[in-house]
Amino acid sequence: MELRGGNLCFLYLFSVFFIFSVFLAQSFKQDEEQVQRSQFPDGFFFGTSTSSYQVEGAYLEDGKGLSNWDFFTQIPGKIADDDNGEVADDHYNRYLEDIELMHSLGTNAYRFSVSWARILPDGMLGSVNPRGIIFYNKLIDNLLSKGIEPFVTIHHHDLPQVLEQRDGGWLSPVLREEFVHFTSICFESFGDRVKYWVTINEPNMMAKFAYLKGLYPPAHCSPPFGNCSTGNSDIEPLIGMHNMLIAHAMAVEMYRTFFWPKQNGFIGIVAHAFMYEPLRDEERDRDAVDRALAFNVAWTFDPVVYGDYPAEMRHCHGLELPRFSAKEKQLLRGSIDFIGVNHYSTLYVKDCIHSPCPSGGDRPIMGFLNTTGYRDGVPIGEPTGLDDFFLVPRGMEKIIDYVKQRYNNMPMFVTENGCTLQTQENELEDGDRINFHKSYLASLARAISGADVRGYFVWSVMDNFEWINGYTKRFGLYYVDRETLERTPKLSAGWFASFIRNNSHNDREEIRAASGHNKTIIFSQLEAKVAEM
Repeated sequence: MELRGGNLCFLYLFSVFFIFSVFLAQSFKQDEEQVQRSQFPDGFFFGTSTSSYQVEGAYLEDGKGLSNWDFFTQIPGKIADDDNGEVADDHYNRYLEDIELMHSLGTNAYRFSVSWARILPDGMLGSVNPRGIIFYNKLIDNLLSKGIEPFVTIHHHDLPQVLEQRDGGWLSPVLREEFVHFTSICFESFGDRVKYWVTINEPNMMAKFAYLKGLYPPAHCSPPFGNCSTGNSDIEPLIGMHNMLIAHAMAVEMYRTFFWPKQNGFIGIVAHAFMYEPLRDEERDRDAVDRALAFNVAWTFDPVVYGDYPAEMRHCHGLELPRFSAKEKQLLRGSIDFIGVNHYSTLYVKDCIHSPCPSGGDRPIMGFLNTTGYRDGVPIGEPTGLDDFFLVPRGMEKIIDYVKQRYNNMPMFVTENGCTLQTQENELEDGDRINFHKSYLASLARAISGADVRGYFVWSVMDNFEWINGYTKRFGLYYVDRETLERTPKLSAGWFASFIRNNSHNDREEIRAASGHNKTIIFSQLEAKVAEM
């Protein structure tokens, strides 16, 4: 009996030692993969991102008009849990508190967008709402007082609903003039302090979700991409994108002519940029990767750098792809000072020219390709809380290299990067989110050795209204209680603050202190495992 008891004791001690050894091995492995602030150049921007509809709330306060999203979210079934952004994070009334959160992280930049409906409720046929101007002036002034550089996006998906109803939204050329008028007010009102401007956020995604799949307002689509009451998925995305690109170029010309001589700012555009890899080790899938990048990333950037659409798109679409006039090409060419990349994930690509594909992959609007996150049932990377978003850090380095090579190493910013977790339980101890940012930043650190990348923005500073997912998906460094709207730092907030302070060891005590946690995730897990024995 004594021998048996000794064996049991030995096995228990060995098990505890084994678990602790695994913990140490994982810690050492993480240490080997650590990324440090010192790997990035002096003057590099580390910031956070939001957009007006997703965080501001106050949807009818102080003279704001209805936006397309205010209208769209009232349609039953369009948004998860039938939620909306009427209150959102109440950033409109809590912006001082939120600036303090950013300041506590140590960030030196904040990317936010201006609500078109808050500035011009009735478009250019109406008057400017002075209280909207006052709000953004206060936001900008208080950011600068804390040493936080404002990066202002002029249009981030939301526009006055009247422009949809009266003009037809981005399907109408009238929106070009409307947009230029709106941008002129922004430049005149804020440009003496704002040095970094984004004209339009993700026009490629807006075209896809608003006019191809019908998931964003005005919800246009046609089979096989969706069953909307109106729309043409094969043509309308091209028209909407065409108008957005020309509107961008017109606004930039106006800025450079009338405002830049005194304001000396920089202006760019942002694209949603997946990276892609061939599903099969075959030439046709490698060619499909080239098309996927052209139909997504280059669709936005080729016109504003070179003055025309990618040759890959022209080859697939033929005469259906709109043409730029000679004057428009001249306006477009060189109409950005920097490139903004919203990068979250990498997907596999399968050719649909020589292979059968369902769900519209065999159509020109899709580039004759299908994308997937799985090969033979195995995900391309660790899944996250969204179907097409996987943890694939190598994609960051690859997409930066693609943009660098295609656009002669223009200045770049990673204007969004982040993840939502697979489970919403215990959001405060978000170790997976830490691993996500750590691994993507490590990949970015490798990329900048040869690429002119000047900033990295976390999406998002706090949980917010995630478009059609409502509040069911959380990307924030700060947890927002939906009942009280109280902001609570997650473990990832502590890690990001520690990283920015250039704590090369990412000391867990410092992370815990910065996050307000009493325990670290790993030690909690270790205690639980030992308790189960």
